[in-house]
Amino acid sequence: MFQFASVSDFLLMDGHGLYVWASYAITLLALVFLAISPSIQQRAFIIQQKRQQRIEEGQNQQRVDS
Repeated sequence: MFQFASVSDFLLMDGHGLYVWASYAITLLALVFLAISPSIQQRAFIIQQKRQQRIEEGQNQQRVDS
């Protein structure tokens, strides 16, 4: 059932292991990035909007005081 004689043979995959495992790692990194990126962008957007709201409230308060 198992096509390789040992775990070492499985990891090496007849000399192609470096390419196989590198492609798995790159794919995993891309999927993690795609999963995390929207939440990071959303957090940055919320911070930017709060900052902009404070600036506008300060400008409106200055106009009222004038």
